[in-house]
Amino acid sequence: MNGQNNLMTYPQKQPLIELKEVTKVYGEGQAALQALRGINLTIYEGDFVAIMGPSGCGKSTCMNMLGCLDTPTSGRYLFRGVEIGSLSRNERALIRRHYLGFVFQGFNLLSRTSALENVELPLLYRGIPHLQRQKLAREALDAVGLTGWEHHTPSELSGGQQQRVAIARAIATSPMVLLADEPTGNLDSIRSKEIMELLASLNAERGITIMMVTHEQDMAEYATRTVRFRDGLIASDSRDVEVAQ
Repeated sequence: MNGQNNLMTYPQKQPLIELKEVTKVYGEGQAALQALRGINLTIYEGDFVAIMGPSGCGKSTCMNMLGCLDTPTSGRYLFRGVEIGSLSRNERALIRRHYLGFVFQGFNLLSRTSALENVELPLLYRGIPHLQRQKLAREALDAVGLTGWEHHTPSELSGGQQQRVAIARAIATSPMVLLADEPTGNLDSIRSKEIMELLASLNAERGITIMMVTHEQDMAEYATRTVRFRDGLIASDSRDVEVAQ
């Protein structure tokens, strides 16, 4: 049976994200590239999903769509029941600001700015007052094990610490969904394990829904569900049996 049609249902959870027959085409005519070919995907509150597949399979396009950075060519993307394709660019920006957190392979920290100030940035965009902003940023740094490192700049931190700052920045706004693109791609095996254990704890203890792109099977094993893409389609969608029971 085709993996994308063999969708799992979990009545104990509410759908948070729904992709329905979503396609994405770049370009026109003979130069057109069909990145997504009609995918169906339902993400439930509290899921920790590893998205895998070879380069060019559509997983990055799907993540851009989930992050409200792009919209479908056809089909529907529903976030908490709201159709994202019908929103304006500013409205999609509000969805990102209030519900989503992002973690990137390259950390994307401001190099001359302290860890605390980096974490404060999304709070600043929300218009949160200075003292409350600092309090929330310190709490986020504490949650990722970086108490005492608030005033260090990225150049004074290890790669693992920089990724922890990036995760703190992503969770400072208490997002419903954390989108992580190859979060261990620039780290050694020890630091990778630390970051994955941190993500797993945020999922288990805070209930943050996590969508993570990875090429590494050992990193995907920290997730409770694995979705594999191939040629713009979902080839398989499986959940950890122990977690599902």
